[in-house]
Amino acid sequence: MKKDQFDTETLKHIRSRLDTVYVIAKKNYNDNPELMETIESLAQIAIMFTNINLQEVSNQKETSSPQGYILSKLSHSYSRMTEYEKQKIKDFPEWKL
Repeated sequence: MKKDQFDTETLKHIRSRLDTVYVIAKKNYNDNPELMETIESLAQIAIMFTNINLQEVSNQKETSSPQGYILSKLSHSYSRMTEYEKQKIKDFPEWKL
């Protein structure tokens, strides 16, 4: 089975869009710090994955040890989102019959 691969231009386009998402979240941090920080982290993870794919497509290995970086950023976003979910459940009104 042939694996679909990205081409260099598409990966650069994806990275550019992710950079824009990251910059917008960073710029609007004060609007909703927890949400914007989570978006920043997830954008950075996606950018790292894009960079790794771009390096593979162009036969370059420049990024060393991306796994730790990705796990760190993901851990932070995961913690933020699970805490948010816990808050929503705690604030949910109890139904009374």
